Amino acid sequence: MVATPSAPSGTEHADVVIIGAGLSGIDAAAHLRRAHPDRTIVVLEQRDHLGGTWDLFRYPGIRSDSDMFTFAYKWRPWESTNTLADGPLIKDYLESVAADEGVDKLIRYGHRVRSVAWDSGTDTWTIQAESDGLPVTLTAQFLWSCTGYYDYEQGFQPEFPGAADFEGTFIHPQFWPEDLDHTGKRIVVIGSGATAVTLVPALAESGAEHVTMLQRTPSYILSRPGKDPLGQGLRRVPFRARLPFKKLRAASYYEALRWENIGLSVGVYHLVQRAPRMAKKIIRNHQIASLTARDGGAGFTKAEAEAYVDQHLTPPYDPWDQRLCAVPDGDLWKVLRERRADIVTDRIRTITRTGVELESGGSLEADVIVSATGLNVKIFGGIDVTVDGEPLSPGNTTAYRGALLAGVPNFAFTIGYINASWTLKADLVSSWFSGLIAEMDRRGAHRFVVAEPDVPGSRPLMDMKSGYLLRGAPHMPKQGDSFPFEAKQNYLADLKVLASGEYDDDHLTFG
Repeated sequence: MVATPSAPSGTEHADVVIIGAGLSGIDAAAHLRRAHPDRTIVVLEQRDHLGGTWDLFRYPGIRSDSDMFTFAYKWRPWESTNTLADGPLIKDYLESVAADEGVDKLIRYGHRVRSVAWDSGTDTWTIQAESDGLPVTLTAQFLWSCTGYYDYEQGFQPEFPGAADFEGTFIHPQFWPEDLDHTGKRIVVIGSGATAVTLVPALAESGAEHVTMLQRTPSYILSRPGKDPLGQGLRRVPFRARLPFKKLRAASYYEALRWENIGLSVGVYHLVQRAPRMAKKIIRNHQIASLTARDGGAGFTKAEAEAYVDQHLTPPYDPWDQRLCAVPDGDLWKVLRERRADIVTDRIRTITRTGVELESGGSLEADVIVSATGLNVKIFGGIDVTVDGEPLSPGNTTAYRGALLAGVPNFAFTIGYINASWTLKADLVSSWFSGLIAEMDRRGAHRFVVAEPDVPGSRPLMDMKSGYLLRGAPHMPKQGDSFPFEAKQNYLADLKVLASGEYDDDHLTFG
């Protein structure tokens, strides 16, 4: 390992400082511990617990909307056949991984990073943080942002006229009150994204009198089995018992499930992109079949289902222009069929003392209003960044291989996929960046830097038409139109782009 510059007297120095102890931060720290056992690693986490999103969100039904065989780390298999897992199970998984990998001992909780500054004279980052109201300063050779992309402190909240007059409970799901009793309550959930689609069946199944999903624009919604059919089948396949070692049997089983789901997510995305009309027809037929299924006599007639799908479940955009919503075992369709929940497509004229008045002239009575209106983007945790004294605006930077920023030395970031499991990309970035540090050791280098591209990136790094991404686009790094500055949102393509050992091109230089 190459010797690194020492820190100023009285300031702690680490080889790598990771910001964030969520899914990405745990992944990054685990890779570094295994590949670089002699390096010092510090993980700074502003919350009091690890887990990031899976510690923050506590609303009913919170779960992954990606399959767990790719959402779990490649190197730490998901050992259940459950395709989608709830928040507490995911939090338990992350805690177990962090403990087994020794990452939990690297985390410093309650450390809010305020600013970071790179100095080319010393080849170091200086990190200014705050803990218990006191300033904390560290220096590091490498800085790795694993903060995700949204604001943990404030969700997106439109200003609804009359909201202050509402006499019931008005909440944003990002800050769900633990003591809320919704039993027997009439609930209006405003929104149509993944959070709303999760909340509606969870609330209906857990005692609400009735739940209405009030949406301005529909989303594409598909159900998928709660347990993976291939996984259940492989558990019964005789050949597994003949494999010589238990670990080999487990590895072959997990890899089969993982690649099945990778192929499914990549294949569906690209099929939809290339044949949107066919995709719309398939989705519509699936929804009609889901609404007309019979459970104890409940269900829509075919004519009712067709009208319902056309009015409430047909967006004005193509599939995957925004993220598709997945519902496990058709739980949303079940509560719709049983009339314990419904969907209303309309706009809000005003909130009243007792509910919502709609622009169409109708009204919805409510005891609880849930504003599932989305997220605010806050890239790199909103931390102030300077490079050699010059302030850095992430929106004016160009991403390199979806992991580094042009012109910013010794800095990496992890942002996962928007059309597949977040962790697929996180694992690739963790392995690639860990290998980049090893490449620097081999070269005897103290720093790396990506040269600015001839044509700066112009498209958002997360190029999708979801409302929160459109609102946040000006503040996010940009991507270019070709390698190595294009972010393809394709795991199979990134297997090559982020292959460990691939560090030679005309843009990445060492010094």
